[in-house]
Amino acid sequence: MTSPCEVHIYCNDEVKSRNIAKRILAMAKELEFKYNFYNPNSYLSSLNQRKTELLDVQTKDLLTRAKLFYKRTNGTFDITMGTLSKSRKLSTVEKIEKEMRRLTPFVGVEHFKIKKNRLSFDNPYTLIDLGGFVKEFAVDQAVKILKKEKIESALVNFGGDIYALGSKPNGKDFSIGIKNPLNPTEYLTHTTISNQALTTSASYERNREVEDKNYSHIISKNELQYQVLSATVISSSVVESGVFSTALMIEPMLTTSLEKILILDSLEIEKN
Repeated sequence: MTSPCEVHIYCNDEVKSRNIAKRILAMAKELEFKYNFYNPNSYLSSLNQRKTELLDVQTKDLLTRAKLFYKRTNGTFDITMGTLSKSRKLSTVEKIEKEMRRLTPFVGVEHFKIKKNRLSFDNPYTLIDLGGFVKEFAVDQAVKILKKEKIESALVNFGGDIYALGSKPNGKDFSIGIKNPLNPTEYLTHTTISNQALTTSASYERNREVEDKNYSHIISKNELQYQVLSATVISSSVVESGVFSTALMIEPMLTTSLEKILILDSLEIEKN
């Protein structure tokens, strides 16, 4: 999942807890391999390389949900941004920008269709990248495992994609810190959650600098003009929180009824 992942299980039975943790680990590793955009042997790569068009139930569900989130975010959250990924590896800004201009017309979920259990593209260039989707999906799946095993208190944290199941053993809600985007070693604020999901997207994560130009890991068809340094969203599912925290980094004025915490470029904190 390219980031530290942890599961805290509060249970009186150590053997049961360890067995649950092993199941969650196996599930996460399976998803990581299956949907790895950069592994040529992954199932997702087979779809992107047009080696197969058959969709299993899980993948059809993920792609269908991604299309719905595309509409809900007015096209901001787009799993076909992977189409532009290879351009970011070029050595000069001129080469990167030229390649992005060439590939941008092939970005957009309208370029792939799902019919029954088959996936089809309308061109050879569009690529699907579920990197901003699968880690969050894995947390939601972990929570399903915990609930099925009657665990009432747990905290799942996959690289900052968090779900708090129930409350802490002392009865208090889980307290989650929100980092200072300009100094990630310190926290600017915190919030408490119980039976809720929380994700944070930030401008300081995994950037690449080319000829003094900074390229964020958050890829957009248009150049990002950060009005916010980080966006935290709280909802009932980690997938939904992850989609909207990413979308708000690209389009801070995006309308959503979900609870959010924005850290502006002045480090002012805006909550709703």
